[in-house]
This record gives sequence, structure tokens and C-alpha cells, in this order.
Amino acid sequence: MTTTLLTDVELLDADGRRGDAWIILDGDRISAVGRAGEAPPTADRTIALPGRTLTPGFIDLHGHGGGGAAFDNGIDEIRAALAVHRAHGTTRSVISLVANPLEQVEESLRVVAELAAADPTVVGSHLEGPFLAIGRRGAHAPEYLVEPDPVVIARLLAAGGSSIRQVTIAPELPGAIAAVRQFAAAGVVVAVGHTEADEKLTREAFDAGATLVTHIFNAMPGIHHRDPGPIVAGFDDDRVTLELVLDGVHVHPSVAQMTFRAAPHRVALVTDAMAAAGGGDGYYRLGSLNVTVQGGIAMLNGTQTIAGSTLTQDAALRCAVDVAGVDEALAIEALTLTPARVLGRADEWGLLRVGYAADVVLLDAEKQVERVWAAGVETAGAGGPDAAGAGVGAA
Repeated sequence: MTTTLLTDVELLDADGRRGDAWIILDGDRISAVGRAGEAPPTADRTIALPGRTLTPGFIDLHGHGGGGAAFDNGIDEIRAALAVHRAHGTTRSVISLVANPLEQVEESLRVVAELAAADPTVVGSHLEGPFLAIGRRGAHAPEYLVEPDPVVIARLLAAGGSSIRQVTIAPELPGAIAAVRQFAAAGVVVAVGHTEADEKLTREAFDAGATLVTHIFNAMPGIHHRDPGPIVAGFDDDRVTLELVLDGVHVHPSVAQMTFRAAPHRVALVTDAMAAAGGGDGYYRLGSLNVTVQGGIAMLNGTQTIAGSTLTQDAALRCAVDVAGVDEALAIEALTLTPARVLGRADEWGLLRVGYAADVVLLDAEKQVERVWAAGVETAGAGGPDAAGAGVGAA
């Protein structure tokens, strides 16, 4: 295996920033990390990176596509979309699927399972539909929403097997609490989302095994002083991680800053990106629905309903640090170590430590991605010198 020494670089992860450092990538693992004054082992190649910052690879728990391609549309479009997000620093991706006819969802699950078995950067699938409240469905077709029946769940689990990583459930649906237990028993991370649930019922879902909130604040009741709802329940439970879409559209930057302060180390920055991420304004599809993107904002045609985002994770980082004023180490943690914890992989993903995956992102002084290594494989970043014409996510 080829070893690569990255030297004269600043390291930034959840442990903070360390200047004048070096790191060795050995195949798909980090084999050594040190500082100036500590002689690194000999490597096959050496790359000096003065003025640059190296972070762990970003992990996206929730995305639907990019570069004009959608995750629901087969293996070729999944690969095309992943390449766009890779150029923006995402090295491990959960493939999110919208509500569609059950047979189509089953086929999508089989496709993702096949891809995940062959590609270590594909973590598995996320069923954002079909177990959603119709009044909080967002950009999911209402005709494909169903109650979480045990037989339906068994069909989905059979189609996706162990590659199903996450499911979103509205706890108020008939049979939902039992469904939380059924999915959790199968090793699936259960998220509360697209819901009208009150605080009490949300807490019941957490006690049944839900450990995540799908894009906190969005597609759920807001906080009311006499009816706190699912948001307060999520903030108050240390077992629960909060997904946050930080593009300046889904959530105001001041609310994002509050979220990081109120739930330290429990925020996961996700993209919820649809096909327009890394692309331009125009007309797109999200599942079976038509979407118009204008000014980088995706809306269901003829409505004011946000239909995913055009976000990439590097843009979320810039929005967190430069706009919302979030501490850079906390922002990086929300892109790396926190989602790794959600997936049960914090022992190998999300930190710049010996033995961790060779997933690293090289940033310039403006936090633009210059180079990316995912499982040790290098690609050009969207902001790097070899990436002319690459798109950028909305911030």
C-alpha cells in the first residue's frame, strides 16, 4: 500500500486545532500523526501544505442527491451525486430515500445495499419516508405515506438488510412506538421527524429507542411556551442527536448558534441536499414531485414548501463558523465525529488519530475544499486548482 505524508499543515478536528503538524495516510488508515520537532516515518510520497487546514472527512447522515442526479434513481445517479459531494468534502454518505411506491422503495434499498457492499464510502440507506405525518410531509408525495405496519417494516428490512442505517418516523402515527422498537431491535437508527407529536409523545419515542431528530425545527411544530413540542424534547434528552440543515434558509443562523449552545456535541450538520446541490437554478425532481430552484433555494412547484436543499457540507461549515459564529472545533465535530457517533463508528471515523480511517479534507484559508481523501483515495476538491467549473453549494 502507498503511504502519503501530509506535512506543514494545521490539523482541526473535535479535539481542536494543532498547528505545524504532519499526518501519514497508509492505505485506508491513518498510521501516524505528529507535530514539528517529531520526525515522521518515511513515506512513499510527501506533500507540503503550508497555510492549509486538514480536517476529518465529512459524514452526511441525510442527503438525496446532487449534480442533477437523485439517490432514488438508480446506481448511476447515486454515484454521480456522490462524486459532487465528495468534491465538497463528504467522505461517507447515508443515502436518503423519499416516499415512493413501496415496490420502488424496496428496489432502491436493494440498489443501495449492493453499492454499500462494494463502496466503503456508502454507509447505507435512510428511509425518510413513508412513515410521516401527512400534515408535515414536506416534499414527500402524500399518496405514498403509510402507517408503520409491522408487515411493511418487515418487507423493507428484508429488502435493505443490514444496509438500512436510519429511518424517520412520526411518533403519532398508529403503531409508531412499536415500529420504533422494531427498527431499533434491527439495529436501525430511528429518528423522530415530519411530525405533529407533542413533547410527551416524543419523549415516549425516545424511551422506545429513537436517538435522532430529523432536521430539527423543520417539518415539526415550533416551540410554544405552553406546548413545547418535539424540539424541546430533543434538546432536553442527552441520548438524542439533532440533525441541522445549516444553509441560512432552513434555520436562521442565530437559531443555529443557540442549538450548538443548548445541545453541545449533539448537533449533526446534514445537507438534506436534492439533485440541484452542486448545480444551478432550474427545474428538478425530488421523488415524484417537481421542484423549482431559484437563488439556490429549492421549493415544490407552486408552493412555499422547501424541498430539500442545495447545500454541501463545506458550505455548511462556512455558514456555521463565518455566519452563525459557531466555534470551529464544534462545527467540525458536527460534520465528523457526531455523525460517526450516530452511526456507531466513532472508534474509526471523525478524528485525525492513528488507526482512524484515511478520510481527510484539505481546506484553504477561506474553508474551500482543495483536496479530499476518502478511505485513502484522493480526489480534487471543488475549490482546488484542479476543479475548474465545479459547483458550490448554497450557503
